[in-house]
Amino acid sequence: MVKKVAIIGAGISGLASIRNCLEEGLEPTCFEKGEDVGGLWKFSDHAEEGRASIYRSVFTNSSKEMTCFPDFPFPDDFPNFMHNSKLQEYITMFAKEKNLLKYIQFKTIVSSVNKRPDFSTTGQWDVITEKDGKKESAVFDAVMICSGHHVYPNIPKESFPGIKLFKGECFHSRDYKEPGIFKGKRVLVIGLGNSGCDIASELSQTAEKVIISSRSGSWVMSRVWDEGYPWDMLIVTRFETFLKNTLPAVISDWWYMKQMNARFKHENYGLMPLNGTLRKEPVFNDELPARILCGIVTIKPNVKEFTEDSAIFEDGTVFKAIDCVIFATGYSHAYPFLDDSIIKSRDNEVTLFKGIFPPPLEKPTLAVIGLVQSLGAVIPTTDLQSRWAVQVIKGTCPLPSVKDMMNDIDEKMGKKLKLFGKSDTIQTDYIVYMDELASFIGAKPNIPWLFLTDPKLALEVYFGPCTPYQFRLVGPGKWPGARNAILTQWDRLLKPMTTRVVGSPLKPCLFCNWFRPVLIFVVSIAAFIVLF
Repeated sequence: MVKKVAIIGAGISGLASIRNCLEEGLEPTCFEKGEDVGGLWKFSDHAEEGRASIYRSVFTNSSKEMTCFPDFPFPDDFPNFMHNSKLQEYITMFAKEKNLLKYIQFKTIVSSVNKRPDFSTTGQWDVITEKDGKKESAVFDAVMICSGHHVYPNIPKESFPGIKLFKGECFHSRDYKEPGIFKGKRVLVIGLGNSGCDIASELSQTAEKVIISSRSGSWVMSRVWDEGYPWDMLIVTRFETFLKNTLPAVISDWWYMKQMNARFKHENYGLMPLNGTLRKEPVFNDELPARILCGIVTIKPNVKEFTEDSAIFEDGTVFKAIDCVIFATGYSHAYPFLDDSIIKSRDNEVTLFKGIFPPPLEKPTLAVIGLVQSLGAVIPTTDLQSRWAVQVIKGTCPLPSVKDMMNDIDEKMGKKLKLFGKSDTIQTDYIVYMDELASFIGAKPNIPWLFLTDPKLALEVYFGPCTPYQFRLVGPGKWPGARNAILTQWDRLLKPMTTRVVGSPLKPCLFCNWFRPVLIFVVSIAAFIVLF
């Protein structure tokens, strides 16, 4: 019998899951609370309860060649970094091209997901949904949760004494949409993440005064990297990942901090992280340094306490006559339709094998897709997650024992503590994580074999950007166009930029990009030999 799969959410993760279910002969039914696909990227001029929300000016932080579905490149004329409306256009194109819309039930809320009485033998779930006030129940062989982690705002008011006394406006960044209504206002933004920096930079053009308060600082990167190429096309490579994970820590940390400080000295701007060697997710903002230089955005330390109209910072300075406080303090991930014990199996933390499967389940028929963060793009990550999850659900790719899965989780938590400063973070090392997932289903590129059989492709795969096409070269869902897509990726990158022809478009020299790291590697080895 064909297995029936319930998919919760029709955003990027949901669409990838629908497509991969269909490729493997499963029967997906997707439940989407909204009226359209896109999830986070479907802009609305007001925040809706239970749905992700973005502001009007949001652009992607990953370039188009690194962001696409692995067998569906962006059109040549699409810009490298896209406004949210452009990405939504692409997502809709993908859904229509793959004929996915007929599997989605829109305006449908998932009320509850519960194990059936015979779950230990069947692995089946009772899923109750609601549409137009009418509830329905259905039995599914598996459930894929694709509801994202930008839905439930985290507002840590208990960390800010006196906030209840504050008489101005106070809200989370998910409720911010555009700067017009803040003209002439004095605004305090709490949080130095992507949203906080975007909002502060935008508000600085209309507000009277904008201050960002940061507890721990952050690296701020530009989307435009060496020689004007997109940052991720030069940084997110297999070779650079190999070096950073192989070099002695002192060399790797020095190299990382040098990269982060290449554009400007963060110490001079008050942005420097408390621990600069941690690989926390950087902020991508091309405007913030200039706003600080021009004096229209100011960086301050953490708020010690609030009064009726002011904020007192930990350095003793005061921001008076505040009109509005915006909490850009991130999100909490929650699944109100699911019993907490299912995925919070230890110390009330979400404990998932490879960020996808709850280890204690008697049957591996529940998968969480999209609950990871890395320097890589979300679309290829969720595509590979769902490809593996579908194989597990089918029974063609069994999971390890519960003990082995828990040991793997413990090992990963130790590494996360070292890399990111937190053991329970959903951050991960992009290429390492993608290769782990790809190995389970035979989709990881065999680099030595490629150098023997197709050296031209091997050079691009290993020294060039780790674009999504690499994970459709082999394995289930193999795409015949993957090789050509890799060899022509720089052409598609340059196409929308060369609107005024002044010569032949120049592609980067792969060897030039990695010559400096190799030199660093050789020098570090030589220094190690001399010293020890």
